[in-house]
Amino acid sequence: MMQTIAVSSFKGGTAKTSTTLHIGSALAKFHKKKVLLIDFDAQANLTTGLGFDPDENESMASVLQGNQTIDSVILKTCIPNLDIIPADTWLERVEVTGNLASDRYSHERLKGLITPLTYDYIIIDTPPSLCWLTESALIAAQHTLVCATPEFYSVKGLERLSQFVENVSARHPLNILGVILSFWNPRGRSNDAFLDVIERTFPKKMFNSKIRRDINVSEASIYGQPLFLTNKTSRAADDYKGLAKEMVERIKKYAANTTKKPA
Repeated sequence: MMQTIAVSSFKGGTAKTSTTLHIGSALAKFHKKKVLLIDFDAQANLTTGLGFDPDENESMASVLQGNQTIDSVILKTCIPNLDIIPADTWLERVEVTGNLASDRYSHERLKGLITPLTYDYIIIDTPPSLCWLTESALIAAQHTLVCATPEFYSVKGLERLSQFVENVSARHPLNILGVILSFWNPRGRSNDAFLDVIERTFPKKMFNSKIRRDINVSEASIYGQPLFLTNKTSRAADDYKGLAKEMVERIKKYAANTTKKPA
């Protein structure tokens, strides 16, 4: 069964895009899964992070407007079994453009477009805000991954994101797969306080795998490739591999629990 995951954050700077890129790459490279990444953020960092120019390719915006088919905008990446639908600046106002502007059910359109696809995983990188794009991605997804950093404003934003996710899940089934902490310093003096806030906001959702601060992540984006190609022995590469494995295990456990028949 295809698994669709929206990667979300209330603010920028939480390594949301790097997380999307590297989880997708790890699933394709190490778990041999067929993965589609959807860059649903007009900043197009996921697109450039995999070596594509957002000005030279069509995005999901043209598909949402009915000007392109979804198959026509899917691109192959440097990782076998890993594809991407790039982003462009048109995404930023796509919901008030063309036929979407008059469609009261426009939030449902992304879900309808990706449902017929035949991937093992579809991972959607959302904007760092609670907007139409983020809501559409959450409606289209079965799961969401929440990204945060051990900083006051990042953790504080989790409370608003939690309320937003709850509002969506009241109308559409949505599982909070877990909370991912990036730029992690195991020796940080405020770690316990941050972890306590996360536990109160998203009980029992913190991943054991945390992404340590690593300059190799930003260097990899310069080359337009994931860490597993530019520096596969880096600590962040190890962290992302561990995170992908833990995520797969959580999805299996969730699927087993939801399909379990009552006695």
